[in-house]
Parts: sequence; C-alpha cells; structure tokens
Amino acid sequence: MEAQEAGDSIRDAAEERRLATDERKLREDEARERFRRRAAVAIGVLAALLAITALGADGARETATNSNIRASDAFAFYQAKTIRQTSYQLSADNLRILLQTNAGLASAARRSIQARIDSYTKTIARYEDDPTAGGQGKVQLLEQARHYEEERDRAERQVPSFNFAQALFQIAIVLGSVSIVSSSRRLLGVGLGLGLVAALLTLNGYLFHFALPLG
Repeated sequence: MEAQEAGDSIRDAAEERRLATDERKLREDEARERFRRRAAVAIGVLAALLAITALGADGARETATNSNIRASDAFAFYQAKTIRQTSYQLSADNLRILLQTNAGLASAARRSIQARIDSYTKTIARYEDDPTAGGQGKVQLLEQARHYEEERDRAERQVPSFNFAQALFQIAIVLGSVSIVSSSRRLLGVGLGLGLVAALLTLNGYLFHFALPLG
C-alpha cells in the first residue's frame, strides 16, 4: 500500500510540475504575443511619422528651390530697373544741358523739353520707390528679394532636421522589426528611443526652433 501511495504521490507531483510548466509556457506565449502586437503598433506609428517627416523634407526642399528662383528673379528685375532708371536719368540730364546751353530756344520748345524732363524725373522716382499696391520700385523689389532669401535660408536650415529624423526613424523601424522576431524588449526600447529623438527632430523641422550644427 505504501509503495502504491508513494507511486501515486510521485505521479501527482510530476503531473503538477507538468501543469505548472504548461501554464508557465502559456503565460510566456501570451506575453510574447502581447509584446509582438504592441511592437507592431509601435512600428506602424514610426512608419507614419516617417511619412510625415518625408513630406516635410520634400516641402522644405521645394520651398528652398522656389524661393531661390523668386529671389533671383527679383534681383534681376531690380537690375533691369536700375539700368532703365539710369537711362532716364541720362536723358533728363542731356535735356537739362540742352536748355542751359541753348538760351535762344523758343518758349514752346523749352516748355516741351521741360515737360519731358518732368516726366523722366517722375519715372525715375517711381522706379526708385513705388509704394502703391503691387508697386515694383527698386525699394520694393529689394525687399522682395531679401524676403525670398530669408525664406530660402530658413528652408535650407530645416532640411537637415528632416534628413536626420528620417534616418533615425528608419533605424528605429528596423530595430522594432528585429525585436518582434527575437522578442527583445531591449531592442524595441532602443528603437522607440531613437523614434522619440527623430520625432523631436521632425517637430524642429516644421517649427524650426534651432539649426543643427551639422546642417
């Protein structure tokens, strides 16, 4: 009897150990599955942020290019205005000399020449500064050119933040994917840390609080 009871006790203990082992494995499998689901969600969020960052980078590059073109156009227009202004100035000076050196000109001729000088003078002044709505005087053109230069420079300083953010997001996504295969929480943690840094760089790219020293 005692031998049978001992055998039963051993079998019961073995069954309990087996059940405990099975339960532990089940809990571990459930924990791994939860981890993988959460890691997959995190990777999806990182991928979405990567797409947003790529849009910001493309927008900054496009702004830099367009602003550079507009600044160049404004400066070219400014130079053309300067040339035409100088031409009018020379013509006005020649007419003044004509009046001064030809005292015997008829009054009608003198009035005609003076009217032309006055017209040239007004045109010269308008070319220099035209404050009316949509004015294209040299003062306005120079302001436009400098404004576009500032836009271009700001956009160019934004691009490095987006570039570094994209690289970090891509590394974070790779680490997250590997963490699912290896069930490594440490790898996922490193990936999420890189993702957080990348998100801050993306935010800086859009709001531009500071320029990266490497940019």
